[in-house]
Amino acid sequence: MKSLTLLEKQAANIRRRILVAAHRARSAHIGSALSAVDILAYLYAGALRFRAREPNWPNRDRFILSKGHGALALYATLVEHRFFRGTLLAQYFANGSKLAGHPVWASAPGIEATTGSLGHGLSLGLGQALAAKYDKRSYRVFVMLSDGECDEGSIWEAAMAASHWKLDNLIAIIDYNKIQSFGTVKEVMNLEPFREKWRSFGWSTQEVNGHDFQNLALGFKKIPRVRNKPTVIIAHTVKGKGISFMENTLTWHYKNLTDELLAQALQELVTA
Repeated sequence: MKSLTLLEKQAANIRRRILVAAHRARSAHIGSALSAVDILAYLYAGALRFRAREPNWPNRDRFILSKGHGALALYATLVEHRFFRGTLLAQYFANGSKLAGHPVWASAPGIEATTGSLGHGLSLGLGQALAAKYDKRSYRVFVMLSDGECDEGSIWEAAMAASHWKLDNLIAIIDYNKIQSFGTVKEVMNLEPFREKWRSFGWSTQEVNGHDFQNLALGFKKIPRVRNKPTVIIAHTVKGKGISFMENTLTWHYKNLTDELLAQALQELVTA
């Protein structure tokens, strides 16, 4: 794992890129992107095997952002790790841009799947993990889900199939910020007992603080965690993490930034 100081710096850079790009595009889903930042910063610095200059390297680990509405977090992370330049991120959400509001497969280096129609990413990851087993390749497939996405029956169909096929090269990561489109997860569709649900489907389970790099390191230290079992890491996060007026606030699922709020948010990152 890279030093904590470097990880914190990278996470701050990713948040800064998200805010600037969202403001320029007048786009939504800022809170959803910010909650995932620290997980992505750790994954790309300390867990995933990849070659940014060779994005189609056959033995790379695959990362699928199933919660496609958080695309800005993925795009900003890929820029931070030099998959492509920040000038491309500056075109985010514009007509004809390669970086759409949700990820599109192969539109830019490092984007492994088209996502955003919630509930499909885990099935896509399952297929890639199963292909790796058939092809006798060592790569692993990481899929980030939103908590609200786990309302979808297709998630649990994929969870059952992954256990059946003993896909210990498949890792699901839940961005458990506990707020979805129109309310708290508890109000809309209570997921608890969440860990026990995954365990009952035959998965190896781990809970972590999704904003603590040392805790994330422990969670991802050994993958697969259990031979012949897929792994789920339930990461407890905060919607809008890092920006005081966004944290744990439902409106930042859809709200966009004014000039004044952007300036305030960027200042908070400087003084954090």
